[in-house]
Amino acid sequence: MTSLMPLLKTFRLSVLIMLVAWASSSQAQELNCKVTINADQVQTSDRAIFKDMERAIANFLNTRKWTTDSYKNHERINCGLFLNIGKMPSIGNFQASAQIASARPIFNSNYQTALLNFADREWEFEYYESQPLEFNDNNYLNNLTSMLAFYAYIIIGTDYDSFSELGGTPYFQRALTVVNNAQPSNRAGWATLASTRNRYNLIENITNPQMIELRKNTYRYHRLALDSFEKNPDQSRTIILDALKNVKKVWSVYPTSIFVISFFDTKATELVNIFSAAPLQTKREAYDILVAIDSKRNIYQKIMGN
Repeated sequence: MTSLMPLLKTFRLSVLIMLVAWASSSQAQELNCKVTINADQVQTSDRAIFKDMERAIANFLNTRKWTTDSYKNHERINCGLFLNIGKMPSIGNFQASAQIASARPIFNSNYQTALLNFADREWEFEYYESQPLEFNDNNYLNNLTSMLAFYAYIIIGTDYDSFSELGGTPYFQRALTVVNNAQPSNRAGWATLASTRNRYNLIENITNPQMIELRKNTYRYHRLALDSFEKNPDQSRTIILDALKNVKKVWSVYPTSIFVISFFDTKATELVNIFSAAPLQTKREAYDILVAIDSKRNIYQKIMGN
């Protein structure tokens, strides 16, 4: 019977590798987040502020209690935030892009599957060295902590969805509250109509009842399929193929959905490895769906090449 690990041994995602390798010794709560900041483009003599910022963000994410649940050390959610700071228009003001990633282990294996791989290109914030990072669920205090809290809840909600159907609902609702509180600030990334790829549209898609099948897919794909892949790979592929059919139905109504785009940004390489060793008919069905709704044809061609 085909094993999950050989099929997926070629799976590589730079952000995922970074975060899975991370082993924090801090007193973390739910998150085990590796924060990396690249500020090479910023012209300043004070480089220490970026290391200080890196530590402060990591402490904020990893030491804050985001849920009421108890986590053991090995249960923390592996995740990563890569911040590429492009500009510092004035002292203490920064413009950046961010890559947010998370992963979770697959049962009965040492494989970690990517749950989230999202690019946020509208990351604007203020930060001063040794600045305390404060956040309140009920109020907008500053842009940096609101963005960090938003993604903390997205990461946690996605992780919970992968273990129980719609299990992440309370955390997605908190992410929505963060967005609603931040919108009056008129800062980039929170607006309703500004972009189809911003934070508002991500949480709007996630909480949209018309897209509920995408969230249910998170559970089917991970808990019902990948967690059982070692025992029954063909059955697991059938479940994942059904999930892709559900994605196509949503895509046919919402072809520019950032939720759909994010799913394929996260799972494209993994899907290739899953279906490359499938029976020919299953390969063909998966390939036809993937190339119809996602632009990564050069990646998906590898399914039929094996």
